[in-house]
Amino acid sequence: MRIPAHSVCTAIRDDIVAGVYERGSRLTEELLARRYGVSRVPVREALRTLEAEGFVVTRRHAGACVAEPTEQEAADLLEMRTLLEPLGASRAAQRRTEAHLKVLRGLVRLGQERARRGNSEDLRSLGGWFHETLAQACGSPALTSMLTQLRHKIAWMYAVESPVNPAESWTEHGAIVDAVARGDSDRARAITALHTERAIAAHRLRFGSGGDRAERVRNSQHPVNMPSLRH
Repeated sequence: MRIPAHSVCTAIRDDIVAGVYERGSRLTEELLARRYGVSRVPVREALRTLEAEGFVVTRRHAGACVAEPTEQEAADLLEMRTLLEPLGASRAAQRRTEAHLKVLRGLVRLGQERARRGNSEDLRSLGGWFHETLAQACGSPALTSMLTQLRHKIAWMYAVESPVNPAESWTEHGAIVDAVARGDSDRARAITALHTERAIAAHRLRFGSGGDRAERVRNSQHPVNMPSLRH
């Protein structure tokens, strides 16, 4: 393939997340440059960025390799998500634009429609776009960047089971948007915290045993009473 030089980092990251490059495998500049149809300069810059993000490590005598995260490192990402996503929603309630609201409401409508049809692949993509837009609406480039990196890393390390009741999940998304639209930062934070805790219970590590963290989250959850979220 041939891609713009500035997109090399995104392309390599996407391929790492998708499992094209296995954990621990070498990433040689020459082969990457040939794969993406660019010179070695943007590849070298991309590998530096991906190392800073934690997707790549440099090893003595081996050079750049795909990182091999531990179970503890993976669990830490879920803990960070429970802290940062509610903060992002709270900020979005204060700083969102009408354009953000329009996109969020459109995604909720589509998500609810697909949930009724039971199309899990569409729902996964729509959910990603929803959380990406919500992160952008927080009005903080630094927080948006951190949330985006978290989503990429979690998608790399975890497989996510489809929710038993996807319609309920999209009802929660709708409740978050309602709070953001009203400018109610406390409510947006609270609903997002509950939604995030529920979502984490469906995560399973792609490596190692991996079930303990999700089980602890499931057992610690408080049930979400969606009618009460509408008050």
